[in-house]
Amino acid sequence: MTDQLNILVTGGAGYLGSILVPALLGNGHRVTVLDSFMFGQNSLANVCADPNFDLIRGDARDMVLVADCAKQADVIIPLAALVGAPLCERDQIGAMSLNQDAVKNLVGVLGQDQRVIMPITNSGYGVGEVGKYCTETSPLNPITLYGKTKVAAEAFVLSRENGISLRLATVFGMAPRMRLDLLVNDFTYRAFYDKAIVLFEAHFKRNYLHINDAIDGFLFAIENQNLKGDCYNLGYSEANLSKLELCELIKKYVPKFVYHCSEIGEDPDKRNYIISNAKIESKGFKAVRSVDIGVQELLKALPFLKRKEFANI
Repeated sequence: MTDQLNILVTGGAGYLGSILVPALLGNGHRVTVLDSFMFGQNSLANVCADPNFDLIRGDARDMVLVADCAKQADVIIPLAALVGAPLCERDQIGAMSLNQDAVKNLVGVLGQDQRVIMPITNSGYGVGEVGKYCTETSPLNPITLYGKTKVAAEAFVLSRENGISLRLATVFGMAPRMRLDLLVNDFTYRAFYDKAIVLFEAHFKRNYLHINDAIDGFLFAIENQNLKGDCYNLGYSEANLSKLELCELIKKYVPKFVYHCSEIGEDPDKRNYIISNAKIESKGFKAVRSVDIGVQELLKALPFLKRKEFANI
């Protein structure tokens, strides 16, 4: 384990941050979270007693505030973002200013020894070639504003020697700041409550990643400075699944679940690709938690979860 680090996490009270921040504290680091709490969440209540934890309520676009927060940080993890194509389309100015411009400004105020570990989305690949894996050398072709802003943010981070970009697969699983709009979480919710779903673009594939594997990926990036200056796909390699295959998997645990394929409807992100995670696996990190594990844990929690309280849209 590395020595104690001062780590700034913007958006640290969100879906990823609500698990990442306790994990960082558990590894002995000092953690400062900057978050606007736009969803009214109390997801970090359990770490407020930790003397190594500090919390600042504020906006990651406030560059005077961000510069002050980042002054003593060894590592900065910018999670603050409007996440998902629907939310970004609804607030296009917010998406540009938070997902893209705030990251550009953040990078501009940092010293050369300060490290940035930036998560983006592998939906930046857009529409992949049939039967061909997307690697880190594949062309980026984001379709939506969300994808475009995250790809731009990655370029800002990788313009500096101390930047790392983690291109996350579609994340799933339980977290204190839950999200039910993510695909595995959403489909499992529908199977549990509605018992039925109409699938459009049922053959479209994407890669998936358990949230705890995502957090382990961040911890790995902190521990391994030889990753710096580069980008890495981060997903569960055994889970390049179509929507139809995902429904078949969920049905194993919800036998009354019925799904019907329709020709009407489309994914705004046009996500249809298979992902290779070989690059980060060659460095020594491999995601290990299956989609089955995530579905089973979600089914335990769904009796006390309601969609309107746990979605970004």
